[in-house]
Amino acid sequence: MNILADLFSLTYPLDTFILITLAFLLAGIIKGILGMGMPAILMVILTLMMPPLEAIPLILMPMLLINVFQFFRSPEPAVTARKFSVFAFFTFTVIILVAFNLKRYPEGFLLASIGVAMVLFAVPSLFGWRFTVGPNPFWQALGGTIAGMIGGLSSVWSPPVVMYLMGRNIGKDEFVGAVGYIFMVGSIGLGIALGSIHLLTAELFLPSMVGLGVSLLGFRIGEDLRRKINTETFRKLILIAFLLMGSRLVLVSIF
Repeated sequence: MNILADLFSLTYPLDTFILITLAFLLAGIIKGILGMGMPAILMVILTLMMPPLEAIPLILMPMLLINVFQFFRSPEPAVTARKFSVFAFFTFTVIILVAFNLKRYPEGFLLASIGVAMVLFAVPSLFGWRFTVGPNPFWQALGGTIAGMIGGLSSVWSPPVVMYLMGRNIGKDEFVGAVGYIFMVGSIGLGIALGSIHLLTAELFLPSMVGLGVSLLGFRIGEDLRRKINTETFRKLILIAFLLMGSRLVLVSIF
């Protein structure tokens, strides 16, 4: 722990390092239990300590690699990739287009976008709102476009992804694999956009890699907990927390 603190302190003071590390650990645990929620919990905590334009690139590499890990550990990843290729393509393309202009958006607008994304993530799931959709490419294109718009502004594109996959009524294992795939592809698009506008700096590489290691540890803990706890109760508690935190971000950005 002291070695990691020394390394992280090259970019952040020790107290900030500890908070960031705990955020990544918590986000990894939630990701391991639910298969999602990592960017949301990271953004709401990290934006308490840094501006969104620093938080978004900081979480990119952990978000990308942990979803690679999740996707390739799922059953039949090649089948999942083909099945949701249209959704992933539109997410990838629109994220690049929106995130390419990140530096032009006011900080309050970005914070509000993160808050709105979290509220949209929580409310439909909490109240059981579900829209039945079929495999028609139109629904994939529409869902992917909305996911790309939200993700490009906030790095949180869970709401349309989750709502679409719930509408397809797929099994739990396929759900986890599809989430990993779409988030993986979207993260690549976000990385391309952030790199093109010079937000991916060398100073963030080391903290990001430490965050990756901690979140992977949390992910494995979460996987173990998934088999031991009532995941439905845990999911509802997390969604309530996301609703409260997202509402707070929206209010802070307005007032």
